[in-house]
Amino acid sequence: MQISYHGHSIVKIKTGNHTILIDPFITGNQLTDLKVDEEKPDAILLTHGHNDHVGDTVAIAKASDALVIAPNELAVYLGWQGIKTHGMNIGGACEFEFGTVKFTKAFHSSSYTTEDNEIIYTGMPTGILFTAEGKTIYHAGDTSLFGDMEMIGKRHPIDVAFVPIGDNFTMGPEDAAHAVELLNPKLAVPIHFNTFPPIKQDPETFRALVKGHEVKVLEAGDLFEL
Repeated sequence: MQISYHGHSIVKIKTGNHTILIDPFITGNQLTDLKVDEEKPDAILLTHGHNDHVGDTVAIAKASDALVIAPNELAVYLGWQGIKTHGMNIGGACEFEFGTVKFTKAFHSSSYTTEDNEIIYTGMPTGILFTAEGKTIYHAGDTSLFGDMEMIGKRHPIDVAFVPIGDNFTMGPEDAAHAVELLNPKLAVPIHFNTFPPIKQDPETFRALVKGHEVKVLEAGDLFEL
């Protein structure tokens, strides 16, 4: 399995036969190396409805016929845009041909803002547990720190945890380091930082705060294998 990071909260997972994109915010993301018309995933997983996470989902899904898996209200809304969706909810898991997806709780807001400045409610925010080829990846979305992260880690031993460190809208480095302690992953990767001025952070601060766990600080396009 090959895993790559592409700026902000974009994660790409390549298994033996499938490509999965998480939160593909490409247009307007000055830190990403991806181009919308070059992405042909089999599935797109969304943690929540904020524009900087939904991103280019509709355009990519229409071009690639990808299945979009998202919290139910968000899945319904995106389905109205003419793409294939599968709605889920917190605590629920579903096995697909490319792996198993389970949504966990997350604590923050979730809505989509249209071009007409209408705010659409998109259901509860989530984290994602993705399991394939005997490996489990956790994407925490935009969450704040919460104690049940310990239960998530105990119930689902995590190989890689992607955790936000940007502060202001999510956990900052200190809370994110404590989240790693609770989740107990084999590897932690910081995300959701430096894209905009309010979330400017030095990821090395996060790395220094994490004790007893490996941390990889990735640039857009960096990849590793599990």
